[in-house]
Amino acid sequence: MPHTRVTRAHRDRGQVAIEYLGFVPLLMLVAVAVIQIGLVAYAAQQAGTAARAGARAASLRQDSGTACARAVSSGLAGGTTCPAAYGGEEVTVTATVPIPSIVPGWDLGQVHRTATMPLDH
Repeated sequence: MPHTRVTRAHRDRGQVAIEYLGFVPLLMLVAVAVIQIGLVAYAAQQAGTAARAGARAASLRQDSGTACARAVSSGLAGGTTCPAAYGGEEVTVTATVPIPSIVPGWDLGQVHRTATMPLDH
């Protein structure tokens, strides 16, 4: 009888290991999703910063594109655009920042943020 209990306990440990190995891919998928959501939020934050910097520069009659590129991190600066639209007494800049992807080949699009500032006279 004691020999049967030892064998059963030994088999149970193996079963737990197999169950754990089956759960690891799910944990990895959740980790990748969390990181990707963080990158989307980071790109949105960078787009907001770029839009404000571009609007500030354009309100002073300076180049909004250069100010936008300087306001974002170097990894996102290459794909960032910030055209200025002048209207009346204000200028509006819409920053477009690409969303980085941790999965090669996936294009997640871009984030757009807009900022408006009064023109400096």
